[in-house]
Amino acid sequence: MKTLVLAGLCLISAPLFAAPRLAITEFELNDITSLPNTKAELVRTGSMKALLEENLRQSGDFTVVAVDTTALLASKPEFNYLFKSAEAAAALGKQAGADWIVVNQHSKPSFLFSYLMVHLIHVPSGKQIAAFDVELKGNHEKVTHRAIASLAKKIVAVIDAYGQKPLAGKME
Repeated sequence: MKTLVLAGLCLISAPLFAAPRLAITEFELNDITSLPNTKAELVRTGSMKALLEENLRQSGDFTVVAVDTTALLASKPEFNYLFKSAEAAAALGKQAGADWIVVNQHSKPSFLFSYLMVHLIHVPSGKQIAAFDVELKGNHEKVTHRAIASLAKKIVAVIDAYGQKPLAGKME
């Protein structure tokens, strides 16, 4: 009898302790240098999503869910659309079955530095909870890895903090 009660409690409480589900968009490159969108910069920016996913998996108890590329393209009719619209990003996150969606941009105003600009959106409420800007000085692989690791720590801290507090409002 005790075993049945214990098993029942485990089944009921499992959703309460489920790992947050994150959807992560590709980093959009906003290269406004005099020689924009070089092949090297496109490759570097293209590698950032996988690095962020890896760092988030290592630094917290998260489940990373895939974002349907077709849905992503359909949801952003222009450059920067999801970055500017938390509601549209949340709808995309909901479609992916995520609790949170991380919308990313790599902004490069100079050859000497660039920024990772990230919005963290709570999918059920449809609200942007945090915005992060991480400066990259240089374009070496080590610099990119360090910046992504820093970004992942910031995301984890915010999600962990919100795990302790109820959020107001629900997205229908």
